[in-house]
Formats: sequence, structure tokens, C-alpha cells
Amino acid sequence: MKRFLIIVCICTGCLFVFSNNAYSDVAGLVPCKDSIAFNKRLKSSIKKLEVRLAKYEASTPPAIALESQIAKTKNRFDRYGKAGLLCGTDGLPHLVTDGRWSRAGDFVFPGLLFIYIAGWIGWVGRGYLQAISTSNKPTEKEIILDVPLALKFSASGFTWPLAAWQEFTSGKLIEAEENITVSPR
Repeated sequence: MKRFLIIVCICTGCLFVFSNNAYSDVAGLVPCKDSIAFNKRLKSSIKKLEVRLAKYEASTPPAIALESQIAKTKNRFDRYGKAGLLCGTDGLPHLVTDGRWSRAGDFVFPGLLFIYIAGWIGWVGRGYLQAISTSNKPTEKEIILDVPLALKFSASGFTWPLAAWQEFTSGKLIEAEENITVSPR
């Protein structure tokens, strides 16, 4: 019954997230390559670096470093323009997270990467705590980490989605109802 409810909740959530047909306007954002403020920021950044560059003789280490920084700045602004990012009136790129598939790359990949890394940390911590709970001094090992044991769990934690699914389907992930204490209110 619990699995059925979880599946129903997940399906309902997916329908809610993916069935939004009313899209908002892009809120005044324009492509960065066409933004006047973005190009003004580019020129201002380059000009500041060139003013600093003029203080040094050519081929000196500070001049070479500033020339490198100017090239990196131009490349960064060029990538922002070519990546299709949208800029506001401040000239800075903004992320659009309104559910449009055309803007999914702005948020979906970083969001999924965040969820994966957070899950990895949680799964590794859970495994470590379960492993030390059977030792003779578990509280001490929570404060002073057993580094070899922690590294063992960290190295195997990259497969946490598969391990979590396996534990969920086998029934080990969720505790039985009778084992959960309830407040006597």
C-alpha cells in the first residue's frame, strides 16, 4: 500500500509539473548578445583592464597576466552571448526556470547534479552511521571519524541511486509500521 501511495504521489507531482500550459513572459529579458547593458559591461571590464595594462611595459609578467585576463574576459562574455543566455536591464545573465524545455539547460542539469551530490552525501553518511552503530564506541566514532571506513563508504557512494532503489524494492529502506514509535498524546 505504501509503495502504491508513493507511486501515485510521484505521478501526480509529474503531472502537476509537466502540464503547465500557461507560460509567463520572459520578464523583459533579452539575449545577452543583443543587450546594450551587457555589451556596456563588456566594454567597461575590458577598458579597466586596459587602463591597468598601460601602466606596465610590454612582455613583463604583470602585462602578460593582464593580457591573459583580457582574453579570458572577452571569451567569457562571448560564451555568454553564444550560449543563448538572457540578460536583464542590469546587463547580467539571468536563469529562466519557468518550465520551458527550451530553457531546461539553465536549471535542469545543475539541479539534477545538486540532487545527485546531496544524495551521495546523505547515502554515504547513512551507511557510515549504520556501520559504526555496531561498534563498541559508536558515539566516539561519530565525533572522531574512522577515516578508512568513511573513505570506503565515500568511494562506493557514487552508485547510491541504484543502491537506494534496491533497498526500497527489498523493503530494507523503509522501516515497518510497528517499529516506529508514536507519541502517546
